Amino acid sequence: MRFNKLLILTIAVTLFSCKTNVFTGKKTLNFMSNSQLFPMAFSQYGEFLNTNKVVTGTADSEMINRVGSKIKVASQRWLNALGEEQYLKDYAWEYNLVDDPTVNAWCMPGGKIVFYTGILPICQDETGVAIVMGHEVAHALADHGAQRMSAGQVQALGAVGVAVGGQLGGLNEGTQQILNQAYGIGSQVGGMLPFSRSHETEADKIGLYLAAIAGYNPDAGSELWERMKANSGGEAPPEFMSTHPSNDSRIAFLKELAPLAKAEARKYGVTSFK
Repeated sequence: MRFNKLLILTIAVTLFSCKTNVFTGKKTLNFMSNSQLFPMAFSQYGEFLNTNKVVTGTADSEMINRVGSKIKVASQRWLNALGEEQYLKDYAWEYNLVDDPTVNAWCMPGGKIVFYTGILPICQDETGVAIVMGHEVAHALADHGAQRMSAGQVQALGAVGVAVGGQLGGLNEGTQQILNQAYGIGSQVGGMLPFSRSHETEADKIGLYLAAIAGYNPDAGSELWERMKANSGGEAPPEFMSTHPSNDSRIAFLKELAPLAKAEARKYGVTSFK
């Protein structure tokens, strides 16, 4: 019986995992469709906003909206160039600032974004916000969270019922927990399903390009992570023990990427950076 279940699992994952990352061309483990995922994400986003203190009418909240709008336009321009004009057609972009001291920000499927006030001092300015925004949007555009949800469903539900049926059904407690973990919702970041190092590296690159196309200086990427490193107090685990690249590796990578991001932005007529 156990062998049969594993066989079905293998077949199911093979059949339902073939989704291509439009930015890299790689096949990914992802059996979540937008028609499944977006309604759940929108529902959970609204619930989160209703149970947290949303900041409105301030210079900071206006900045979050301004940066978000620019990253949205940059995303569409890049996808147009990739021949993916309809990629964002079901997105319902929304940008909110939440009063919470946690150093966190996230973007759910369909462009639902939250910044916590606790990350703003590290962002320091609008360009820093754009670097973080680009990174979080990149995770969503590249379906990294959906891939984590797929993995989480495989682990939590044994995969067979979900993969073979191809449906998640309603937002039951188990699905809701996996959704929250996959997208970093809430303050308990330690409970998140971890992005892989490859996901983080992809999001760093895609996010820095998005920020540059939006007109923000990609040199700020490494500077932001210098501040992240300082904020962590040097307590991050060694890279080989962590699902994230080490701070030093990330800083070096972002420095290397900055001129490439500027070159990419010039393809879209962006010649000066904020």
